[in-house]
Amino acid sequence: MNQYHILIVDDVADNIQVAMNMLKEQAYQFTFALNGQQALDLSLQHNFDLILLDIMMPGMDGYQVCRLLQQDEKTKDIPIIFLTAKVDIDSISKGFRLGAVDYITKPFHSEELIARVKNHLELYSARKTLKTLNLNLQTNLIHKETRYMTELEDSQKEMIYVLMELMEATSDETGSHIQRVSEYSRLLAHYYPSLSETDCETIFHAAPMHDIGKIAIPHDILHKPGKLTEAEFEIMKTHTTKAHEILRMSKRKYIQAADVIAQQHHEKWDGSGYPKGLAGKDIHVYARIVALADVFDALIHKRRYKDAWSLDDARTYIIEQKGRHFEPLLVDLFTEHFDEFTKIAKQHD
Repeated sequence: MNQYHILIVDDVADNIQVAMNMLKEQAYQFTFALNGQQALDLSLQHNFDLILLDIMMPGMDGYQVCRLLQQDEKTKDIPIIFLTAKVDIDSISKGFRLGAVDYITKPFHSEELIARVKNHLELYSARKTLKTLNLNLQTNLIHKETRYMTELEDSQKEMIYVLMELMEATSDETGSHIQRVSEYSRLLAHYYPSLSETDCETIFHAAPMHDIGKIAIPHDILHKPGKLTEAEFEIMKTHTTKAHEILRMSKRKYIQAADVIAQQHHEKWDGSGYPKGLAGKDIHVYARIVALADVFDALIHKRRYKDAWSLDDARTYIIEQKGRHFEPLLVDLFTEHFDEFTKIAKQHD
C-alpha cells in the first residue's frame, strides 16, 4: 500500500507541529497549510488521503473550507476530521452536516488522535479499493455481455447459413439469388430514412431466410416446370405461414427479423397480397424492403417457368407497381440508386 498522505490545516503552526509529532511514528507523509485558501489550493495539487482541519481560522474558517472541498469533484471524497476547541453540540453537528467524518478536540490526546486517524485512513482506503473493484466488475460485465451478445449473433448467423444450405438443397432458391436479395435489401435499408445501420445489418442477415418456408412445400409443386394450378398456388402460398411456424419461437434478433420477413414479404402495399392481406405500413418495413428486392431479382434471372427480363424492363415493372405492390418511397429509392442495384446484380450473377 502506498504511504498515506495527510494534510493538516491550522493557522497556529505549533498545533500543526504537535499533531505531526504525535503521528510521526506511523510513517505518514505530511503537508500543512496555515489558512483556508492555502488548504484548498494544496488539495487540488495533491491526492490527500485525509485532511485534519481546524475550524477557527481567520478569513476562511474550517466550515467554509469543508463546504468548498465537498463541492469539488476531485476532493469531495477525502475524509475530513475537524480539529476544534469548540465542543458544543451545535458546532459539532454543523461539522457533520457539512460532510466531516469525525472531530477531535483540542488539546490533542495522542492515543485518540492516532486511533481516529488510523481508522479513517483505513476506511477511506477500503472505500477506494471497493470502488476500483466495482468499476473493474462493471467493465468485466460489459465485456462479457458484449462477448456473449457477439457469440449469440454468430450462432444465429451460423444457423441461418445452415438453413440456407438446406433451402438451396430442397427448394428452387439458389445461393446467388439469396445473396443478391440480401445485398439489395441492405442497400434499400441504408437509404431508407428511418432505419439505422443496425437495421441494415439485421436485414442483411435475416433476408436470406425469406423463403425458408419452401422447405415444407411438396417437391412436385415446388419444382413444377409450368404454371401452378389454383390449388397448387394456394399450397405454395403457405410457405409464408410455414416459415412463421418454424421461426416464431425464437427470441433472437436475427431470427425474429427473419420470421417477420418470411411471413410478410408477399404482402402488398395496396393490401392485395398474402397471407393476411396487410396493407401499407401494417407491413413491417423489413418485409416491404425484401419484397421489392426479391421481385426485382426474380425478374432479371431465368427460372424454369420464365425467361430473364432485361434490367430496364424490370425497372419499368417496379415503377409501374409503385403504390400497388411496393411502397412508393422504396420505389423512389430503387430508381434513384438503380446503378447500385445493377452493380450488385452483375457482381453476384
